[in-house]
Amino acid sequence: MRLPRSAAGWTIAVFGVLALLLGALGLLWPEAQLRMLGFEVPQTRAAGDYTGTFLTASSMAAFNMGAYYLLAVATEWRAFYRFTVFFRLVTFTVFTLTVLADVAPDRFFGVALWEGLGALATAAGLRWDARRAAGATSVDGPGGVGESTGPAPAAGTVR
Repeated sequence: MRLPRSAAGWTIAVFGVLALLLGALGLLWPEAQLRMLGFEVPQTRAAGDYTGTFLTASSMAAFNMGAYYLLAVATEWRAFYRFTVFFRLVTFTVFTLTVLADVAPDRFFGVALWEGLGALATAAGLRWDARRAAGATSVDGPGGVGESTGPAPAAGTVR
């Protein structure tokens, strides 16, 4: 896999790797995942308790999401980066409300905070990348007026 080629790409890569690893942890050692999130791990589960089933589904989703994020980094899929900012802020809001409503333990707010800070980091990376690209545009570059010395735009991008 290629290393990220932008600041925003690095934020997406970090989140992708962590999602992949935490998803794998939930699949391989679910009790550790539950403890890390502040949930109880009883010796036995009552009939009708589908915690394990839900954790397996959530962990598999996190693992897959990590793979999607890393694919986005490998292809420098900037539209995906922008998409994640909005939806990670939505996730931050929902998870925060879940803690405030006493549906989840206080420690679960760490997950909300991770989502919110990750969204802001990606937004800042996108902004920094845009400013850097704008600064790389030369009015009298080697090829003439307005030639960009920065990276070429992605296919289908209007510039």
